[in-house]
Amino acid sequence: MMKITNLLVFVATFALVNASGSYYHPRIASGGCSANTCGINAKCSMTDGRAVCSCLNLHIGDPLIHCHRVECQIPEDCPSTQICSNNHCVNACDGVCGINAHCDAKNHVPICSCPPGYSGDPFKSCYIADPLHLITEAACKPSPCGVNTKCEVIREVPVCSCLPGYRGSPLVGCRHECENDSDCSSHLSCSASFKCESPCRSCGDGANCDVINHQAQCSCPTNYQGNPLTKCYPECTTNTECPRSKPACLYNKCENPCEGACGINAKCELRGITPVCSCPRDMTGNPFISCRPFEPEDHCKPNPCGENAVCTPGHDNTGKERPVCTCPSGYTGNALINCRRGECQTDSECPDNRACIDFYCQNPCTGKECAATAKCEARRHIAVCTCLDGTRGDAIIGCNAIKSRVSGYGRYFAGK
Repeated sequence: MMKITNLLVFVATFALVNASGSYYHPRIASGGCSANTCGINAKCSMTDGRAVCSCLNLHIGDPLIHCHRVECQIPEDCPSTQICSNNHCVNACDGVCGINAHCDAKNHVPICSCPPGYSGDPFKSCYIADPLHLITEAACKPSPCGVNTKCEVIREVPVCSCLPGYRGSPLVGCRHECENDSDCSSHLSCSASFKCESPCRSCGDGANCDVINHQAQCSCPTNYQGNPLTKCYPECTTNTECPRSKPACLYNKCENPCEGACGINAKCELRGITPVCSCPRDMTGNPFISCRPFEPEDHCKPNPCGENAVCTPGHDNTGKERPVCTCPSGYTGNALINCRRGECQTDSECPDNRACIDFYCQNPCTGKECAATAKCEARRHIAVCTCLDGTRGDAIIGCNAIKSRVSGYGRYFAGK
């Protein structure tokens, strides 16, 4: 049993370092035992190429800091008539048996019995028996039972049963529930009280425990930190506990929500702790998937122009590519807002005295300047300047007065 306990101490110490749930001393991990920075009353040994600190025999505590000597750790550290209680050897019979009972301690186990001439339950009370009872009680003397048992006469028949803490066939002999770990299921270990119990009690608060080959493998849960042999705690529980570089507390860990949130070449900005993805100004695409450089046709997808307007890739006065909005033929208006269809596209769609100007039927004489002494008339969609009566000459340049009655002559504008 001494070897088993030392092994448990060794495993617990080793568990301070190993990535699978065991642990080694970080200061001597690389230097080996030559550095020997284990605590007081601790020893250093190499395991799998790593330095491991463990308390000396009959010592307990933190092997990395200080191990304190104790009188005992298991019953076998004490004389056979004593047991180990709170690391002290005490009489195994103290306070165990009943009134008037006799106690004999063997192999650290108290055995209670009523003295000769007495009967009763030796664990509760023994009383002077009547002669008939003494004759009946003689059925257990000598005892027909096996080792580590007690014999009781019930209805004048000897009945064998295992002592507390023992099990087995009382007629053959009883034994502890376990003597070593191999007597227990793989997820249990043999405790100092010779019982198969979970070894996970060695893990700290909040730690996970996996039992492999009777040994507890303690580890902190994902996103938790601390020493799994003492206590595991979360990195954070609220956003206010996180730094600016990682402002969000996600699953008990401070994270930057932008990490991995956006697509290729996209940029991410935080609004509070919410990531907002967008493509850079000179790129386009789906910011959650991928952003790519602009191509000329991208400037018109979607169409940024007004209603009915046409978008074509172009350049501004700095030479930078940009969309150019224009109203299509037959439409007028602000191409950035709305293009409206005009009332005409050719003169033939207008009355004879109107011309199709800017897609509207208008007086062709509007805005046309004839000579001061001339007049403008619309004829067949064209502005015609004619010298007034009593004048003649070029109706556009100037008409001169004439003495004889000769009609002036007109002149057509070449254009509208």
